[in-house]
Amino acid sequence: MQRRLIDYLIISLKGLAMGAADAVPGVSGGTIAFISGIYEDLISSISNINVSLFKTLFSKGLKAFWEQLNGNFLLALASGIIISFVSFMKLAKYLLENHPILIWSFFFGLIVASIYFVGKQISKWNIPVIIALIIGAVIAFYITRLPALSTSESSLFLFFAGAIAICAMILPGISGSFILIILGAYKTLSDAIHDIDIKKILVFAGGALVGLLSFSHILKWLFKNYHNITLALLTGFIFGSLNKVWPWKETLTWHTNSKGIKTPVLQKSISPFSFDGDSQLLFSIILMIIGFLTIFILEKVGSKKQ
Repeated sequence: MQRRLIDYLIISLKGLAMGAADAVPGVSGGTIAFISGIYEDLISSISNINVSLFKTLFSKGLKAFWEQLNGNFLLALASGIIISFVSFMKLAKYLLENHPILIWSFFFGLIVASIYFVGKQISKWNIPVIIALIIGAVIAFYITRLPALSTSESSLFLFFAGAIAICAMILPGISGSFILIILGAYKTLSDAIHDIDIKKILVFAGGALVGLLSFSHILKWLFKNYHNITLALLTGFIFGSLNKVWPWKETLTWHTNSKGIKTPVLQKSISPFSFDGDSQLLFSIILMIIGFLTIFILEKVGSKKQ
């Protein structure tokens, strides 16, 4: 597929949106990729990184290698994701600590719209497709109810956390950052980025690379052989994740660190009318609508040929 410079700029912007989403524990960059029309291209490009690719490098040269890799696409997308993820992680942390209801409201609207746009790509509904939808929703809902584990500084743990989290990051509906929280690695990674701890960042990135290359082959095979069932499963993931991004929560258990800072470990969704404090209902509804409309804009851009 021949692309122009403007096309790669748009792909980088989509990468920025994916990175921003992945930085928020509860929102998946895979959802953004799916809605913006680059998901299957992304999975196919990543899965092309194999032994034959490097055979091409040695037998046909760098140009043929880069073309087989779909290098321009991956470079444009990855640059947007990395820049956005690293920079937005600090902003996301501030917003989640100081304006949690408002940021969750925006992402709730975004994900509700995502369910419609991913689901409508299912060309044929039957019993296996419906079962896959239900299974996806149940799995994602169960994951959102898991309590967070204690933080670990181990390099081996961080490597495996990266491998697991990256699989979630490319799955629509399941947030990689939320998986990091459940595993107890989110704070370790955010501190490493803040302190520019190169060793920890490289260990996490290594795990992420291994997980990404392995999981992309599975996804590519599923799309090729069970397209509608895979779409239904992913739609279910997105639907089940709504519990995590519901803005109004009641904290059941807290974790207090050595500095006396309390963070919620286990929460449950409640009605805004039962919320203890300012529910910010009007602003929340407005932000839900903005989030909903944002997906329509992304889908409109994604529907154009890149």
